[in-house]
Amino acid sequence: MSTRKSAPARFVVGTGRCGSTLLSRMLSMNERVLNVFELFSGIDPPFRFEHREVTGKELAEQLRLDHPMLTMVMKRGGEVPEVVYPFDDPNSRYVLGDPVPWALAIAIPRISDDPDALYDEMIERVEAAPTRTLPLHYRAIFDWLTDRSGKPAWIERSGGSIDFLPDLVEFFPDARFVHIHRDGHESALSMREYAPLRVSVAVMNGLAGEIEYTHEGLERLEREEGDAIDRLLATESPIELYGKYWSEQITNGDRARQTLPTEKFLDVRFEELVVNPREVLTGISDFLELPNNDGSGWIEHAAALSRGMPRLRAPSLSSGERDRLAQACADAMKTLGR
Repeated sequence: MSTRKSAPARFVVGTGRCGSTLLSRMLSMNERVLNVFELFSGIDPPFRFEHREVTGKELAEQLRLDHPMLTMVMKRGGEVPEVVYPFDDPNSRYVLGDPVPWALAIAIPRISDDPDALYDEMIERVEAAPTRTLPLHYRAIFDWLTDRSGKPAWIERSGGSIDFLPDLVEFFPDARFVHIHRDGHESALSMREYAPLRVSVAVMNGLAGEIEYTHEGLERLEREEGDAIDRLLATESPIELYGKYWSEQITNGDRARQTLPTEKFLDVRFEELVVNPREVLTGISDFLELPNNDGSGWIEHAAALSRGMPRLRAPSLSSGERDRLAQACADAMKTLGR
């Protein structure tokens, strides 16, 4: 796709509902940096980090897939603010409720005002790519997107990506990582209120039966037992399931964290980002060695996106729920020094 030297790999990683979307929106204020939202989290897990050579056609087929959980939730009216595809535009290819390719739903509309056209161009290039390993395919996509956007640097951020930090470290050995984390109790409660995670965590824990959490398995769930999705959207599953999910993500990421030198990994607290955004963003920019917008004051514009600390949810729990959640989060909270 491009013969120029690849830009350094940069990632924002975190659990679900940790503030990584806000941080990505802030970093996108730097007009010299391409922020790629959610490229990896929508690729089918069994394929996403396979260790074999892959044809361009195989990868293109993966990039054509929707995320069935997202489709199931949105067609039922669940709100997913991360999805910015212009469904209301009469010239758009898809309408709300359609199975939109994941990258087209979230990432591409943030890069182009004509997302359908840019997506088609990307798929055409990926499909024509030679057979090679997935790290080379992914690098080629990032190189092409940065060239296409006229920006010299990129940052990818996928929700829940601390969970697959070991794979990112292996696929991108030169990468630097910013890990944004939030109090586990608040993250878990936010997950339960956020429609896609409200359902997906319940499904992962068997509350819709024995489901393989893959594209095929989720499509089968919708086809054969779609009423389970309605039920899970309408009910509150036990809060400890969300605390456990948060903890597992932190634990999985920490295994890779321990292998990285300090110059490649930066911990950022969500609570500090929203209270002292200028200071924290300056530190992140320095750590990632981001190119600066000459005279643009992007950090000032980015800092203005913070609305301060959100209302805490945990104090409103019953004592029983609060105890079960605290127990589920305890080990990972210690890992984070919280």
